Amino acid sequence: MRPISTVAAAVLTLILIPTSAVASDRPEPGHLKILTLSNRADLLSSGDALVEVVLPPGTDPARLRAVLATSRGPRDVSGAFAVRAGGRMLGLLDGLPIGQSLLTATAGGPRHRPATARITLTNHPSGGPVFSGPQVEPWVCTTQDNGLGAAQDAQCNAAPKHQFFYRRTSGAFAPYDPASPAADVATTTTDRGVTVPYIIRQETGTQNRGIYRIAVLSDPLRPWPAWESQPGWNHKLFYPFGANCNTFHNQGTAQNVQIDQALSRGFMVATSSLNVLGSNCNSIVSAESVMMVKERITEQYGEIRYTFAQGLSGGSIQQHEIANAYSGLLDGIQPNASYEDMWSGAVAEVDDCHLLLRAFNTASPALWADRADRAAVQGNAAPITATDRTVCEAWEGSFGDFQNPAFSRNAPPGAFAQSCFPAPTPDQQAQIYDAVTNPAGCRSTFQDFSVAVFGQRPRRLWTRAERAAGFGFAKLPFDNVGVQYGLAALRAGTITPEQFVDLNQNVGGVDIDHNFTAARSAADPGALRAAYRSSVTQDARQLDNVAIIDLRANNNLNDIHAPFHSYTLRERLRNANGHANNQIIWTFPGPGLAPPAPIADDAFLLMDRWLAAVEADRSAAPRNAKILRHKPPDAVDACFIGGVKVTDQTVCRATFPHYANPRIAAGAPMSNDVLKCELTPPDPRDYGVAFTPEQWTRLKAAFPHGVCDFRHAAVNRVPSVPWLTYAHGPGGRPLGPAPTSSP
Repeated sequence: MRPISTVAAAVLTLILIPTSAVASDRPEPGHLKILTLSNRADLLSSGDALVEVVLPPGTDPARLRAVLATSRGPRDVSGAFAVRAGGRMLGLLDGLPIGQSLLTATAGGPRHRPATARITLTNHPSGGPVFSGPQVEPWVCTTQDNGLGAAQDAQCNAAPKHQFFYRRTSGAFAPYDPASPAADVATTTTDRGVTVPYIIRQETGTQNRGIYRIAVLSDPLRPWPAWESQPGWNHKLFYPFGANCNTFHNQGTAQNVQIDQALSRGFMVATSSLNVLGSNCNSIVSAESVMMVKERITEQYGEIRYTFAQGLSGGSIQQHEIANAYSGLLDGIQPNASYEDMWSGAVAEVDDCHLLLRAFNTASPALWADRADRAAVQGNAAPITATDRTVCEAWEGSFGDFQNPAFSRNAPPGAFAQSCFPAPTPDQQAQIYDAVTNPAGCRSTFQDFSVAVFGQRPRRLWTRAERAAGFGFAKLPFDNVGVQYGLAALRAGTITPEQFVDLNQNVGGVDIDHNFTAARSAADPGALRAAYRSSVTQDARQLDNVAIIDLRANNNLNDIHAPFHSYTLRERLRNANGHANNQIIWTFPGPGLAPPAPIADDAFLLMDRWLAAVEADRSAAPRNAKILRHKPPDAVDACFIGGVKVTDQTVCRATFPHYANPRIAAGAPMSNDVLKCELTPPDPRDYGVAFTPEQWTRLKAAFPHGVCDFRHAAVNRVPSVPWLTYAHGPGGRPLGPAPTSSP
């Protein structure tokens, strides 16, 4: 069973232009222009496109003629266009076939020569892909579980479903029947001062092999064309992202969009099951799904003013990676309990921890009996009580076998079952990889789920299982060659030279099946470059284009959501852009990870004010300059102590300290973005301690190729590239210029 399908994506093109920008374009005198408002002309999907024809001054709109030439022949679509509210000539085209179509518009007037323009529209399947590359297989449809009936095809498509709900005066949502109106419907006043019955329209449908859901204030008795939006919508979009990380080969579950905080103020709320990292741990597919959902909204409901996102843990990972890799999809982000990205911020840390705990517990347990020593090596605070976990112990308890491709096949009862399938049936269990009995089966590792990004291992590296399968598994970017675990603790005098030598002798590595190897792990060729280019390890080069409010729970315990990750992102922003002024961090005590309601509401309203001010700036300044220019005065770092907001960072840092992880404790920079280090011969003068001759001999033997020299740039590090398509193969190709109409 091969890990990728033969469904190919079409050839694509460059950076998404916000609709507010393209809609304001005016043609040169005497020229006509065609604008696609719902998406770029070459990234369309599902057979629809909201189009504007911008006419030259003095042109008679009644004389517009539009023809769509497709593989089925030409079709007159003039009737789709009309002068709508605001005097704009808009039309919703439907029935676009897969592939390219040519739209030609001609208009004139009694005293004007006809003006003509044409543009190529490229439509992609509703089930995807658009730019994410070949889709993983197998894939299980869940349309019936989500109330959409049986799937219509292998891409899990189904007709959308519309329902109405209302907010009770008692404060809960309930189904609403327009034929039998409820008597206890609350009212709400939006941020535009419009008071309406608190009734929402909820749409559930399928896109990109996922389940999307949209909710917005609505009058059930009124139609809703895209050019005549109902007054309850303020044209803002709130987009929640889901937590965790799993590589499920299924459509997932429709997410809750009945979020009062946003809906009551007039926001639309939308998301997809593929925006839940706990089901779809692939941020490129997640970004593609965001784009497709926003296209659907624009075509069916109207243009979006701006989009801001929110999400905890794995939801923060998606926000960071999407905002960096596909700039323009999100305008503001609110990561909560954040990680800077999926690979360096989570997976690599999990594997470092997995190896360290093996060394502590198996190789030399007597030497590592003091858990404070272990914590120092891991870069954590010392455990306060005997029951406190270190961060690595927390990681191991939940994600220790995350990278084991066959873990769910062999998992003990009650274990966290990373798997191709949630709660696999016996038939699905038989489809899961086993190195001996089913080498071509479904592998549940992060990189295998993203094989379209990383590519497959070259034949010269194939294991026996790969040879039996007949194809290479996905390239693995994990590398710990030269990493001197515990270096900071050694220099601080927390651990002894013998502990340091023993640890680095025994820590070892993992192979492609996550089995322990005595040798350190070396990244597969090409994997590091792919990780950096794709923003799977993101460098924040595009993150200065978004407003960032980082909401950080810090209960001073060694949870896997360690607070230092917020500051790692800050370091990356500084390294990439010379500042981190578009990021603020609000820290609050636990025990939960989500902020208390007053803090959440303040952050929501602050983000809205920030983005509204940016939107109102019609100057030609670049977006990153506008983000800084319109940063509200109260958008500053703060912590909350006893319910009081404190902006004195000396007080905040003393109350809520943050630490590091094993790589940073091994000498890596705070940016935590060195996946593979440059090597240098070990020098006894670099340690600040005295080794015995026997210890030094052992240490050099532990590092036959040298030790990490973090003064140099990371090996194979390349800048992230925005708007990559994987239709042409792993590693990605930059999309070409955005298509525009030509006269």
